[in-house]
Amino acid sequence: MTPSATDHRRAIAERNVEAILDAAEGLLERRAQASIAAVAAQAGVSRVTVYAHFPTREALLEAVVERAVRRASVAIDAAEPDAGPALDALDRVIAAGWRELDRNAGMAEAAAQQLGAAAMARAHEAAHRRILGLVERGREEGAVRTDVPAGWLVAGVFALIHACGQEVRAGRLDGSDALGVLTATLRDVVVGSAGR
Repeated sequence: MTPSATDHRRAIAERNVEAILDAAEGLLERRAQASIAAVAAQAGVSRVTVYAHFPTREALLEAVVERAVRRASVAIDAAEPDAGPALDALDRVIAAGWRELDRNAGMAEAAAQQLGAAAMARAHEAAHRRILGLVERGREEGAVRTDVPAGWLVAGVFALIHACGQEVRAGRLDGSDALGVLTATLRDVVVGSAGR
């Protein structure tokens, strides 16, 4: 096979993957069943093509979540997490993460219901590392609590972000108040007695 033919096939495969991920994300956002057949129909490809790229439905859903987390990581990087005091950076990162979660609310909810804990953890690994870095930097600055494991604080940050999204979707928390409530709560969790 010539290099140009290989490049052409690779380009088609990349377009198919993006179409498949877009279709799955769209179905999840509409809270529709993202079965392989439904995704294939939505993407305009065969089920065989979907299976060629994603051998299981869980692998497909995990890829959708990973792509959303990559977009969130770009937003988090744009919030300059390495600039200024760690707690100020954490506030900016939380705001950026919240905007992305809000933008992907339906997909996030569906993925959380349909993916196992291990798959969700793998999909969020890069974002977890970014928050862990902020927690560790905050500890070096004396602004973040040290009486609990850093990993526990990171887990708490993500749990509270997702819980806030659930409260907004359930109508128990006004969306316009959510970021302020979330930021205040996370500050209390992360700072603990370090800020007193």
